[in-house]
Amino acid sequence: MGYDSGFVNNYIPNQSSLLPPQLATDLYNAGRSQDQQPAGTYAREVLEQLLIDLSWSSSRLEGNNKSLLDTKELFELGQQAGPLDEDTLMLLNHKSAIEFMVDAVPTEGITVPVIVDLQAKLMRDLLRDARDIGSIRRRVVNIDGSVYTPSSIPSLLEDTLNAIVGKVRSIRNPVEAAFFLWVNLAYLQPFADGNKRTSRLSANMPLMLYNCAPLSFLDVERSDYATAMLGIYEQRNVAAAVDLFEFIYRRSIQKYSVLRASVAAPDPIRTKYRQTLNELMQFVVFHGRTLEAAFADVHVDAADSAALLLIANTELDQLEQHNCARYNLARGMTQRWIDAGRRR
Repeated sequence: MGYDSGFVNNYIPNQSSLLPPQLATDLYNAGRSQDQQPAGTYAREVLEQLLIDLSWSSSRLEGNNKSLLDTKELFELGQQAGPLDEDTLMLLNHKSAIEFMVDAVPTEGITVPVIVDLQAKLMRDLLRDARDIGSIRRRVVNIDGSVYTPSSIPSLLEDTLNAIVGKVRSIRNPVEAAFFLWVNLAYLQPFADGNKRTSRLSANMPLMLYNCAPLSFLDVERSDYATAMLGIYEQRNVAAAVDLFEFIYRRSIQKYSVLRASVAAPDPIRTKYRQTLNELMQFVVFHGRTLEAAFADVHVDAADSAALLLIANTELDQLEQHNCARYNLARGMTQRWIDAGRRR
């Protein structure tokens, strides 16, 4: 059973639908944020828990033996003493990839380079041949337990990946877009390894752009996941995948909506001076000015000055490549400022 290009080519965004249209609408209404906020806000608000949930559940579907508690402790410590085993590397790679995605997608959108970079982060130090990391597949892959053999023609893989991304970007309902991206990346198998985990993380991209609850894949049995994938691989039948997707997304919506509601209200100073804080970061990091000099060029109420100064100093202390995009700062420029000693 080979790859059927019609699965993508015959799909017309906003006319075709892999999910039942009413289900896609219902899930979107249930999962979307009611607030008018910048893209990625929802994901950032639940990021600490999402890193644990999605990293653990996605790794578990790959046969990882670490427990949810192991994952939480690992992420809290940052690293573990001694050499890292494969299970630990897989979890740390997931964490890095999710952090990258949450920063990159709101500014860059859903693009082929972002998806390729996602696979590179997920598979770092896990593949023998470094040429298989962050590049389109150039060899045959086999699917365990299936008669499906994906295409091994690099030009077809690259062209189809571009077609998938192009159609995803045109789909108006982000839940339908998430499902479309999830099943099509898994079906195409554009990379030498890490395709399913890349597809699971990528499914969050449309949801993130529309500030919908993220998709964590918690509580999924490996046998159910395999059944859903086999239906697509061998029959292009999405029925089992639809059932699975509805189950896991409704659970995600429930969990993260409760978590989000429990998060303390935004700092009123941060909210009031959101744009001002952005300008201060630009003055210090991009223009190389001192924070004191930058304050002279922005309007801040005298009663709020001390509080905003403390916030700005904290943000500068915590500024890194992976989180600089929120202030419209380029990664290279930010790293140069950090290497220069965080002058302010």
